[in-house]
Amino acid sequence: MTLLALKEDRPTPKAVYNWRVYACAAVSSFASCMIGYDSAFIGTTLALPSFTKEFDFSSYDPDDLALLQANIVSVYQAGAFFGSLFAYCTSHFLGRRKSLFVFAAVFLLGAGIMLAASAERGLAPILAGRVLAGIGVGGASNMVPIYISELAPPAVRGRLVGIYELGWQIGGLVGFWINYGVNTTLAPTRSQWMIPFAVQLIPGGLLLIGVFWIKESPRWLFANGRREEAMKILCWIRNLEPTDQYILEEVKYIDRDIERFERDVGKGFWKPFLALKQPKVQWRFFLGGMLFLLQNGSGINAINYYSPTVFRSIGITGTNTGFLTTGVFGVVKTVLTVIWLLWLVDHVGRRRMLFIGAAGGSLCMWFIGAYIKVAGSGSFSSSSSGGLSGGGIAAMFFFYLWTAFYTPSWNGTPWVVNSEMFDQNTRSLGQASASANNWFWNFVVSRFTPQMFLKMSYGVYFFFASLMILSIGFVFYFVPETKSIPLESMDRLFEIKPVRKANKVLMAELGMQEVGAAGAEDGSVSTVDEKARGHLERTERV
Repeated sequence: MTLLALKEDRPTPKAVYNWRVYACAAVSSFASCMIGYDSAFIGTTLALPSFTKEFDFSSYDPDDLALLQANIVSVYQAGAFFGSLFAYCTSHFLGRRKSLFVFAAVFLLGAGIMLAASAERGLAPILAGRVLAGIGVGGASNMVPIYISELAPPAVRGRLVGIYELGWQIGGLVGFWINYGVNTTLAPTRSQWMIPFAVQLIPGGLLLIGVFWIKESPRWLFANGRREEAMKILCWIRNLEPTDQYILEEVKYIDRDIERFERDVGKGFWKPFLALKQPKVQWRFFLGGMLFLLQNGSGINAINYYSPTVFRSIGITGTNTGFLTTGVFGVVKTVLTVIWLLWLVDHVGRRRMLFIGAAGGSLCMWFIGAYIKVAGSGSFSSSSSGGLSGGGIAAMFFFYLWTAFYTPSWNGTPWVVNSEMFDQNTRSLGQASASANNWFWNFVVSRFTPQMFLKMSYGVYFFFASLMILSIGFVFYFVPETKSIPLESMDRLFEIKPVRKANKVLMAELGMQEVGAAGAEDGSVSTVDEKARGHLERTERV
């Protein structure tokens, strides 16, 4: 195999890798554009001179101002936490597509309310609007990875779910740069800070329009007894006829999976909750929550929401200089996300990227914290020059190097793993749990980051570095490689021990089944089975 070759679970017609499945993934990923933008723009908007003047930030003492900024940022995560849970209800009763419509509409309502804020009305519209926007993005963050993973052929599932992450980074890139643009080109008036808030309406509106074009998930339709509609959409997405062998096999796997879980778990809104009594289901819920705890423990959201504070701790001063540095951070993340999406996620694999990202990112965080400790630049003192010493330049280099390690690993990979590791009957509830965990830990980080920087200074970086080291051991011992595994085979993947060999063993088993079926057709079963068993034994030794 070449580096760019796809590892398939079974022979796959080229027609399956068509524009339709990519287009559905891209359109639904407008949701992640609005999530990424909202995560990125708020930190620098709070630092705009026009915004701080409008709401009289200078009258607050440092502790009260840190609390106010934390509340503005964190009510969004609180809303997203509940939105990700609400999505389980809408997904069960309405499906994936209509759920996206509902949450896009809620997001647009929240974004519109924020535009009513002013010096006379105060910050209440922004706080209320961010709660509603949070509900919208929380629900969308649950739905989009599930929707894409249920459409995707196994060999490119990571790439397609990665489009969701790419949308997040594109939204973030705009969010990081927009305040630099308005600060350098517009006078410091109310219009200056209103523009970043108004731009939220663009990705939300595009998602609302796009929902009318994309198709419902065939797996959801099969699970809800709408077989004729499901077959029609599945054939459209795969670009194959209903009689094609690939379609017949895929439908057989889906039916078998649905039948098994209706038998073992049962069908209905509450049945997946009853499935939580099973240790194997509890374990995957635990893994999903831990992946997002460790993702947020890397420090990424401290940087996303409070980038001016982070760069000031390194020694970057001056409003435009801080905005420019933040914008470059967004560019680096977006470029590396494209590389991750097109190659790394489906060729290097999930586990290996998580190892590399955690190890390299931890070393960078240790260096940045050590520099701040030695240089004493954690006081956040301002100067007009914005200049950096040689050590400060080195700290900036290691900050961007940390970005290079983190982005193609912990940034999007937890979303990919969570979107694919649950079975049909618990996938929606599992993704709701994973998304809620993401937003809960996101809330914790965003709520306490300002106070952490005030009290801990360089210790913040040591804290994040330590958590990244812990994540290496967690992934090695507990998280199997999910690359190229069909969704219907995930139960078997999590049964295989040791975890580090699970993917190779299961892929060999799937290959043995495929070869065995071919042998049964030409009468050479014994020879084929012997070769398949030999291949499996060699794989297990590896």
